[in-house]
Amino acid sequence: MSDLPLLPPDTGVMLCGHGSRNQLAVGEFAVLAEALKQRLPGIPVEYGYLEFANPVIHHGLDRLRAQGVSHVLAVPGMLFAAGHAKNDIPAVLRTYEAAHPGLRITYGRELGVDLKMLRAAGDRIREGLAQSPRQIPLAETLLLVVGRGASDPDANSNVAKVMRMLWEGLGFGWGEVAYSGVTFPLVAPALDHAARLGYRRIVVFPYFLFTGVLVNRIYDAAEAAQAKYPGIEILNAPYLDDHPLVIDTVLDRIREMLVGQNLMNCAMCKYREQVLGFEAEVGLRQESHHHHVEGIGGGLENCPCGGDCDSSCRDQAFCEKHGLPWTPLHTHGHGHSHAHEPQGHALLARPVQAASPSSGFDQRADEGAATAAGAKEHAHPHDHHHHPYPHAKHPHGPVTLPRIPGKLARAEREK
Repeated sequence: MSDLPLLPPDTGVMLCGHGSRNQLAVGEFAVLAEALKQRLPGIPVEYGYLEFANPVIHHGLDRLRAQGVSHVLAVPGMLFAAGHAKNDIPAVLRTYEAAHPGLRITYGRELGVDLKMLRAAGDRIREGLAQSPRQIPLAETLLLVVGRGASDPDANSNVAKVMRMLWEGLGFGWGEVAYSGVTFPLVAPALDHAARLGYRRIVVFPYFLFTGVLVNRIYDAAEAAQAKYPGIEILNAPYLDDHPLVIDTVLDRIREMLVGQNLMNCAMCKYREQVLGFEAEVGLRQESHHHHVEGIGGGLENCPCGGDCDSSCRDQAFCEKHGLPWTPLHTHGHGHSHAHEPQGHALLARPVQAASPSSGFDQRADEGAATAAGAKEHAHPHDHHHHPYPHAKHPHGPVTLPRIPGKLARAEREK
């Protein structure tokens, strides 16, 4: 029996993921999608990735249409609403919808700060604590919650709120926040800071849905800190993965779409309001920056990483030695031509519609929304770019996390 009310026969669900070069992460997302299908018997459910993996989002949409679906409930498989959830996924969905008359796509909101997600996180942290035979009171333990990190201050602040609720809910002696990139503080300086606070144990919890290059780097940083501070026990808690409460939260997002409650937090959106330090981004033109890496990730089946990518494939010499494809990240120099559609920020901050007789995204022409007729064919190179992050040179921020090759490539260089 379905966990949702009876849906019209032409309605299907699309789970939109980020994608990863790490095949284990891609597999874990597929497992979650399969678990969602089992909770929704009789309802077409497909999934796709924004970048670095297949199937891509439009392939999942193709499969839904082939099953007779004319109304898609699209859920972003994202913890928080930053660039991917506000810009990139809506751009892909809007472009696809415009190219297929008669298709209606309703876009849900991110998983967000949610009580079910917090309970799932609490379970994972307890699993991490259970790894140790030592009896150290929680009052003498520091919790370090590590978020992905974004150029969106609202998304970053949500990680801090998650940390505070876990700290207070579980009763840790202290709590700190770190990020894997883009913003500050990064994991290494956060661990250095935490080690100076005098707690006997530090629990490092990656608030991530799945494994991947960044989760591996978080665990590597914790391992390095353990060697640096042998008098402190440093434990790695597992990430969220396909915890049943994560799937429950996805189902809640689908229910919200059915009753028109799928609303992002516009009050704190840097594209709509004067957020301190980000005033220059109000009304900024929004467009996807990920079409050039859509589907990239194949050809790495014979990589020595065995699917657990550590980003060694970013090293040209490593790829050439092992016969692997090498693609520089975020290179806009390829010469193909394709349709690319700018997105008005109305779609991004409010990229949703209620499940009502109206069709398509709730976009207004006077707010800069693009139409299919406005999509332009253009060839790379092109001039769109990410707006510069105002604190890119912060001493504990992105400048201290270079895009270094992974362990395998570094080991080969040292031979």
